[in-house]
Amino acid sequence: MVDTVAPLRIRRFRTLWVASIFSNVGSFLQAVAASWLMLELTGSATWVGLMAASATLPLLFLALAAGAFADMFDRRWVLVAAQSVMGASAAAMAILTVIDRITPGVLLTLGLLLGVGLAFNLPAWQATVPDLVPRGMVASAVALNSVAFNVARAVGPALGGLLIVVAGPEVAFGLNALSYLGVITVLIALAKVMPTPDREETSMVNAIALGVRFARFTPQFRRVLALGAMFAMTSAVVQSMLPNRTEELGGDAGAFGLLLGAMGLGALVGGFTRGAITSRLGGATLPVAVGLFGIAGTALGLVGSIELAVVTLLFAGVAWVWTLATLNATAQLMSPEWVRGRAMSLYTLSFVGVLPLGSILSGWIADWIGADGANIVLGLCAMVVGFVVAPLLRIPSLNDVEPPEFDENRRQPDHVVTVGGPVMITTNWEIDHRNLQEFLDKMKQVRLVRLRTGAYRWRLYRDASDPHRLTELFLTVSWEEHVAQHRRIDDASAAVLRSARSFDVNGRPTTTHRIAVDVEDPDNWEELLDAHSEYHQSDGSIPLS
Repeated sequence: MVDTVAPLRIRRFRTLWVASIFSNVGSFLQAVAASWLMLELTGSATWVGLMAASATLPLLFLALAAGAFADMFDRRWVLVAAQSVMGASAAAMAILTVIDRITPGVLLTLGLLLGVGLAFNLPAWQATVPDLVPRGMVASAVALNSVAFNVARAVGPALGGLLIVVAGPEVAFGLNALSYLGVITVLIALAKVMPTPDREETSMVNAIALGVRFARFTPQFRRVLALGAMFAMTSAVVQSMLPNRTEELGGDAGAFGLLLGAMGLGALVGGFTRGAITSRLGGATLPVAVGLFGIAGTALGLVGSIELAVVTLLFAGVAWVWTLATLNATAQLMSPEWVRGRAMSLYTLSFVGVLPLGSILSGWIADWIGADGANIVLGLCAMVVGFVVAPLLRIPSLNDVEPPEFDENRRQPDHVVTVGGPVMITTNWEIDHRNLQEFLDKMKQVRLVRLRTGAYRWRLYRDASDPHRLTELFLTVSWEEHVAQHRRIDDASAAVLRSARSFDVNGRPTTTHRIAVDVEDPDNWEELLDAHSEYHQSDGSIPLS
């Protein structure tokens, strides 16, 4: 328990965490009030469904761009802007409802606008956590954020329903708008006292492409995304089919609220016990957590009473938070700071983006064999994912994740740059035939380093007349991008490059740079090369000849 709440001893995290609780409560007030108001305005289940989806729908289209924004600009100000958009949307709902000018189209449009703010808020928020707490507390901080969300989920809907009856939906909208002010105030204060990080200047398209390549060519991170997607697909049935399952068990709306509350309570328990479970289970945490959720989901389909369903959902809530807090923290620790926003946007997409597909699949199965059957089938699938697939993915324990380290002694100050590209970098080796296979194995690692740090194409060639003379070739979109690539080389990657350099029989492979030439306005290339050679000498990227 002490380790779980340790981040709360850090003032900047504690202040933002408390503010986020009020903001999350406001969000649930908003969700309940907006759906109720839409029902009153239209009487249509379709319109109500659209209103419910409006908060997350923009995420599917904007997540990658939002992640790029979180890496290209100061995340704290991205969060301020996102929170301001959400607050303005809620305030507009309140005002238009009070003056009786709200319409279904306007309400839905404002809901989508709030969803746009949420889409930009999520990756920036998640990427900010490691900046607020020491590395060893990241997992506990993520779990505490889950606790804050589930506290709000336990309180918000009931409070929202009460406000609608007593004061009307406009009050719920207004309180939600006010809740954003606390978060914005804390973020502005943090932006003033915390150092402003340097950000790379690049195009939005290239920034998004870099994020995708980082995920594609970082095998451990890619496996985290895969497990998150599989968990989303198989776990969505529990919440999406819960109304139907409640009806099958003979329950009413009150019973449905009780079951939701049971899962929320389990999530709270999961948040406060995650640290102890992770310490005890180590690398088995994710397989056990996903498998336990599958057992709970299967049991939900088998039980014959509301009381037993409450018990199964308590366990489901515990396993839900164990799984998501561990996956989220693992993704954050694996991601270097320069790409963390984009990495977390991809993580969000892998889970939040797949959840609707899981809900659709759940509904399709339920139409054939009932909600109980859907829970059993997909619960068994979740058990397979947990107990069979997850161990094969070999996702390391949180305690074993090695976050990227950057030795400041290797990093060089900025030097002369030019606009132009693409840039082709080639390195030539002469390899002893006895070491050829070992060299090729090493080049598999080099390929991943190049591609996840900025190269968009990589190949290894060998001389047709001498198979022991080999040339590595990779391309970056511009000279600026290649310079940035040096800054992205972490210590482990530098060690891989130094090891590759040692395979040359002369101990010094040769590297050349070729930049696409604008024949109408050629650059001053000599000045660039003199400065750039310092990078290669310091970070092990293979020295210039």
